[in-house]
Amino acid sequence: MRTEVEVAPESLFGPDNLPYGVFAPTGEGPRVGVRLGEHVIDLAVLLDDSVFAEPSLNAFLAQGPVRWRTVRDRIRAAVDGELDHAAVHRLSDVVLRLPVRVGDYVDFYASIDHATNLGRLFRPDGDPLLPNWRHLPVGYHGRAGTVVVSGTDVARPCGQRGTDSGAPDFGPSRRLDIEAELGFVIGVGSRLGVPVEIDEFADRVFGVALVNDWSARDIQAWEYQPLGPFLGKSFATSISPWITPLAALESARIPLPEQSPAPLPYLLGTEHWGLDIELTVTWNGQPVTYPPYSRMYWSPAQMLAHLTANGASTRTGDLYASGTISGPEPGQRGSFIELSWGGSRPVSVNDQQRTFLEDGDAVTITASAPGPGSARIGLGEVTGRILPAHPR
Repeated sequence: MRTEVEVAPESLFGPDNLPYGVFAPTGEGPRVGVRLGEHVIDLAVLLDDSVFAEPSLNAFLAQGPVRWRTVRDRIRAAVDGELDHAAVHRLSDVVLRLPVRVGDYVDFYASIDHATNLGRLFRPDGDPLLPNWRHLPVGYHGRAGTVVVSGTDVARPCGQRGTDSGAPDFGPSRRLDIEAELGFVIGVGSRLGVPVEIDEFADRVFGVALVNDWSARDIQAWEYQPLGPFLGKSFATSISPWITPLAALESARIPLPEQSPAPLPYLLGTEHWGLDIELTVTWNGQPVTYPPYSRMYWSPAQMLAHLTANGASTRTGDLYASGTISGPEPGQRGSFIELSWGGSRPVSVNDQQRTFLEDGDAVTITASAPGPGSARIGLGEVTGRILPAHPR
């Protein structure tokens, strides 16, 4: 049997998008597909290729950019006509899984607006930006084992919290927060000892995914000096089930904002890798902020070049994220510590005054970007709900 997939004209998931994910039909094992409208297309069936019968995208991503382009061209040609009925699944009938096996996870701090806001909160009498910030993409190595797919509940983390007495106590975080971010997925890894050149970005990175890097601000504030984030960040990082290939974002590419002083030569490339992506954060169903990725100071190409500048290797499926995406206006802040200004300015959420996350709260991040012509494409969503801390 053959069938034609109808896509509504206003859909953000038309044939110019085709994000990749891993799905499982009822009673069957996971495999790779692409999203088309409100359907998922099984690529193992559509293309008769066993690499897409795998439970992750890793094997396909490792095949490299020539293969990525060839497959995308074949899919685009196929979806213009009728498809094998066995390849077509309604999105509502499948379970979406973690799209890649994440070997390593790095989180950056690449938004000048976010870094400035936090600097003003934490160092009100000093320069908001530390001396190194305009010279390199600041980042830290996170915990790959707690990267979870959208829809996974997140238990409130416990840890040491600072107190007015100067001695810590231990308990559930009272200042649980989000970080609205964009993640980048490595397709072709690099060898140990060999840095990735900045203009190799599109040959190494397959695509992007929405990320919510949950953050326990009170735990983080006590523990992060002098070595940086640890338990306050490692408990959960949520990722969208859909990875949008870089090829779908050609119309979204823009120059970076001015970088001053000029970066060192290894961070200077010939291609524009700013991205015009607009995010929306909803808190218990209410939109509360609209972070613009176009304001990011450091590009993903610069992040990758710096990540490997010391010879650190990368592997297929590795994930690195932008850090919180924020803009200059109050309604563009990508974390609740900024939105509530450290808890001093409550936010109205469904007629309730809120600062940080409470048990039962749900947060969803969505995003879209310019596509060909006047169309827009969607980056899916990443959502999570807060559960009470586990009893001890």
